[in-house]
Amino acid sequence: MPGVSLKVKRRQLALLVIFFLIIVALIVRVAYIQVVKGAALRKMAYEQHNRGMIISPRRGTIYDRNGKELAKSASVDTVWVLPREIANSEISIEQIASDLAKMLGMDSGKVYKVISANTSYNVIKSKIEKDMGNEVRKWIAVNKVKGISVEEDSKRYYPNRNLASHVLGFTGTDNEGLEGLEVILEKYLKGIPGKIISELDGSGQEMPFSVEKRIPAQQGMNVVLTIDETIQYMAEKALERAIFENKIAGGATAIVMDPRNGDILALASKPDFDPNDPYIPPEEEWMPTFKELMEIKDKDMELNESDLDKIDMDNWSGRTNLEVLILRASLWRNKALIDTYEPGSTFKAITSAAGLEEGVVTPETQVNDNPVELAGYKLKCWRDGNLHGQESFREGVYNSCNPVFVRVAQALGIEKFYQYVNAFGFKEKTGILLPEGRSIFHIKPQELDMAVSAFGQGFQITPIQLASAYSAIANNGTLVKPRIVKELTDNEGNILKSFEPEEIRNVISRQTCDTLLDILQGVVSEGTGKNAYVKGYRVAGKTGTSETLPRGSGRYIASFAAIAPADNPVITALVILDDPRGYSYMGGVIAAPVAGKLVEDVLSYLGVERNYSEKDMEMMTKTVYVPELRNKPVAEAKKMLRERVLEVRVESGGEKAADDTLIVEMTPKPGASIPEKSVVILYTYKPEKEIMVKVPNLSNMTIAEATRALNDVGLNIKISGMGIAMIQEVQPGELVAKGTVIEVKFRHIDNVE
Repeated sequence: MPGVSLKVKRRQLALLVIFFLIIVALIVRVAYIQVVKGAALRKMAYEQHNRGMIISPRRGTIYDRNGKELAKSASVDTVWVLPREIANSEISIEQIASDLAKMLGMDSGKVYKVISANTSYNVIKSKIEKDMGNEVRKWIAVNKVKGISVEEDSKRYYPNRNLASHVLGFTGTDNEGLEGLEVILEKYLKGIPGKIISELDGSGQEMPFSVEKRIPAQQGMNVVLTIDETIQYMAEKALERAIFENKIAGGATAIVMDPRNGDILALASKPDFDPNDPYIPPEEEWMPTFKELMEIKDKDMELNESDLDKIDMDNWSGRTNLEVLILRASLWRNKALIDTYEPGSTFKAITSAAGLEEGVVTPETQVNDNPVELAGYKLKCWRDGNLHGQESFREGVYNSCNPVFVRVAQALGIEKFYQYVNAFGFKEKTGILLPEGRSIFHIKPQELDMAVSAFGQGFQITPIQLASAYSAIANNGTLVKPRIVKELTDNEGNILKSFEPEEIRNVISRQTCDTLLDILQGVVSEGTGKNAYVKGYRVAGKTGTSETLPRGSGRYIASFAAIAPADNPVITALVILDDPRGYSYMGGVIAAPVAGKLVEDVLSYLGVERNYSEKDMEMMTKTVYVPELRNKPVAEAKKMLRERVLEVRVESGGEKAADDTLIVEMTPKPGASIPEKSVVILYTYKPEKEIMVKVPNLSNMTIAEATRALNDVGLNIKISGMGIAMIQEVQPGELVAKGTVIEVKFRHIDNVE
């Protein structure tokens, strides 16, 4: 049987080889599972046997520099479901879905789908109010419902609504930062999530006698900004008034900065949004329509009329990609940092600084504003046809004569001129802790490029770059990085991380700064910036009016940059009004008074003492309080009013009232604050109804003329500014009660750029 034996042996060998290969394959498979996939499988096994519900951490609070809350997290609840435990409840799953839908304001079909899903756990509804969460908790206990739990959660809340919205940004429904500092500082603010862990059996049911383990969430760090809530409010309100009064179509910007350390005290951009619901366009009276916004906003996106027609302005809940793009390019856009623009004559301060530092000009150097012909172009003074003629350089700055600055730049030369442009930081981002736009300059500038740049045209910069450059002038020539975040703290107030002020470079000497500040103060007291004059404070500044591209479009940007007080700078302020369509587009007419009032409000708030000059005292109109005169004799009432430098008019309804006749009624009412020489009307009888008069048209009247026109009809005046009447609080022809105080804003319009 040798043949059979050999055959058997071969079979045995084949079986042996097969078994060996199987064993080797099993060993390889086990090794693969244990070594290669071991960690992942252990994790899967752990997750299968341990239920883990996430506990959202409380997001850190954002404070202003004085500890006022700008963004905080409010306590809310989130309703969870463990679908595999629902069946153990004493009521049906259909009833559970119906009850929850009623309490949570949801569709019962949607709730049923969530609680019956084949998953370990699901969220039914997140971030519900505490009252609603407590109602669900009570319902769970009464009905002995299994698998439904209510856990504490947090929701981002912005108590001041629109205030500093572009700085703060906002979060999504998952509390993750989406815009502004909320996203920039996400890693500090978000905190570390916690977890609730319970052991499950193979069917996903909670194991008997298992102990639930809770890993608490860790709150995020708090952020302290350099922003001052009060100054931010002042800046935003100033812009809103300016937008309304001047029919601003393209929005506006205001920056208030401490030049000594770079702290941003206010950073305002209009239009803005409510971070609590950032997808809903605001409805303020001054807001342009969305189509108007998009017509003037073409820097980041191009939308045609058909695209705009697709947008449902009454229903933003869908939040399509197109709608989000529009919001990002308009309401969410931080114009103070992102937008670039031609600064116009505000840049002349930079050209002046370079000329003074290099010694090519002194304040008393004789110059003129005759046109400069260059490369086939004639560069003229803005007062073409009515030139200022021979003048000192100081006067050239006061009058903002373009040819004067062209000649200073030519004396410097291209290389030296652009060295100062670079040194002041216009070719680089400022480094502020928020997204910034990039300035636009000619790559290889020629003499003509330099010449028009000398008076602020032919290039584009961001508002924050100009504010930083003016701050360098105010800070003895040292350029400082703008700072908007001061520090990070924990709940006990301990500082975890500090963002220290950072000096970048020295640009010009202190002597040049002192000389330039003296000249810029003259711009406000005597030159094109007269409308920014503030009684009691020495304000240095420069007006700016630039026409945007394409030339001839009729779209202008009016601006004013200020440093105050000029003798000891505490703040730098910049106001920019984009596309004014009102009574004027000149920066000296419409932006200067806004900046002047903002500077006055901020310095007063900061407690900076006023120092009134003789000129201030002459200009000041004192206000007085109206005394109580009812039941007093006419003679006594007249005496009391004249002692307060107030005029009096007696209405007796017929014959002249005797001195001992008692006053029955009066207007304005007692306690009203009115300017000296205002008229108080005294009635010796009780008028059946309030006497109404028409408000006259005060347009283009002097202060004396407007006062007389109002007094003649029995009205009083509140004077704001100097010059001629440009804006009156109550429109001509409107009926108001006799004695009403009408605020009238006066503006200088002669030699104002």
